[in-house]
Amino acid sequence: SQVSRSKSANGGNVGDWNREHVWPQSHGDFGTSTGPGTDLHHLRPEDVQVNGTRGNKDFDAGGSSVSGCSSCLTDGDSFEPPAAVKGDVARMVMYMAVRYEGGDGFADLEANNQVNGTTPYLGRISVLLQWHAQDPPSAAEQRRNDLIDTRYQGNRNPFIDHPEWAQSVFG
Repeated sequence: SQVSRSKSANGGNVGDWNREHVWPQSHGDFGTSTGPGTDLHHLRPEDVQVNGTRGNKDFDAGGSSVSGCSSCLTDGDSFEPPAAVKGDVARMVMYMAVRYEGGDGFADLEANNQVNGTTPYLGRISVLLQWHAQDPPSAAEQRRNDLIDTRYQGNRNPFIDHPEWAQSVFG
């Protein structure tokens, strides 16, 4: 929704914000204690109502407007975020798909070209690649990547550092 809220407004009520898992927990069968459930490269604060509307939907273009986010669209099985963060969302999804390959006790997350809402898949990768190209990494996204690396997790989202890799991996 891109609305600024006080950090104390975290909760579940109208006007609050909560933690959005860009890769929905139900698409990866992970909790919120370790690994993908707490990976900062795909966690964002979001308006409670907008996050509830998005739920566990895949990403795709089109639909009807979303209450609380006039630049968001949704339909029965997909969600389209605001243009200013479409590339960010795409890079988060691509990061999760390459970071969590199933060899470390976590689910093997896979970006696909469906909007079917099944574990461990999240789509629509063809649309996400378009969003990635239309909305390149911003200075703020690069700073966030730096902070996650140096202060918190010790790893980076390679699609922020090397946007050209997205087409090689997912194209």
